[in-house]
Amino acid sequence: MELKGLILSGGKGTRLRPLTYTRAKQLIPIAGKPNLFYALEDLLEAGIRDIGVVLSPETGDEVRAALGDGSRWGVRLTYIVQEAPLGIAHAVKTAQGFLSDSPFVLYLGDNLLSGGIKHLVEEYRQTRPEAIVLLTPVEDPRAFGVVVLDGAGKVVRLLEKPKDPPSNLALVGVYLFSPAIHSIINRLKPSGRGEYEITEAIQGLVDEGKRVVAHQVRGWWKDTGKPEDLLDANRLALSSLTRRVEGELADSQVVGEVVVEPGARIVRSTVRGPAYVGAGAHIEDSFVGPYTAIGKDAKVIASEVEYSILMDEAQVYRLPYRLDSSVLGQGVVVDGQGNARRHTLQLVLGDRSRVRL
Repeated sequence: MELKGLILSGGKGTRLRPLTYTRAKQLIPIAGKPNLFYALEDLLEAGIRDIGVVLSPETGDEVRAALGDGSRWGVRLTYIVQEAPLGIAHAVKTAQGFLSDSPFVLYLGDNLLSGGIKHLVEEYRQTRPEAIVLLTPVEDPRAFGVVVLDGAGKVVRLLEKPKDPPSNLALVGVYLFSPAIHSIINRLKPSGRGEYEITEAIQGLVDEGKRVVAHQVRGWWKDTGKPEDLLDANRLALSSLTRRVEGELADSQVVGEVVVEPGARIVRSTVRGPAYVGAGAHIEDSFVGPYTAIGKDAKVIASEVEYSILMDEAQVYRLPYRLDSSVLGQGVVVDGQGNARRHTLQLVLGDRSRVRL
């Protein structure tokens, strides 16, 4: 039977405020592309064409507008509204009508991982376990669902955000399930934090003696839940760019792996890669340093920017400070007015903010 995909694109994104007051966290761009698109492309590359997208009432319209009907990727999208953020297992329950009796890949839309999931989908098709879970070692497992393996690498126990973690292996937000998961989810009770936990559902499979296979992530993985995570994910995604310069250069230097989209203009400036410059962006008398993504129609004038994300239409003028480790939302304007002091400036600004220094 053909696998379906289920992408979770709900949640309030509280740790990314103020950016998420005006946008879904899954639509924040990483290396010039909304985070959600990476999840969709991973499913597509694994041969999955029938995909459900779980939305929240607050940001659902924005996600629908960004993804459309899926035809630009050659996939079929079904939108499913989860009325309240009651946990991952509750999102799966909400989508049961769409999933029916198909096995499926569950993919959290604010995750980013290298290496894709094609190998996992192929393994699932060949061996048909009840679940495959993806793991990665983390420094502080208390913030994650944690998995305990036995000596043979078999899953024996799962715990959600444990105070005293018995392992450092965290669940990455990618899972493959058989339809057997539904009957267990339907019996779940809310946890102490009021959510229906996917860890408890998977534990239910383990307790019934079902085969649950664990794999560690190949390469890297990021949960883009906080501004510093966004910037690190941006760094990792930019690191895999291949140089492509299609915009206009005038008296400028573009060094290393840099993508300059058509319609972008770089004048008397240096862009040092890895970096991304979106269509219609304008960079003049400036330095754009490594690990920076400049959105569509953004402007950087007489300024230095490094290790930062500037979303579409953001504008930076005459900064006396180097803008570093910053995330500027859509349409943000930061004007330094040419003040001569030299410092480093670190900003996280929501859409349409204005700052004069």
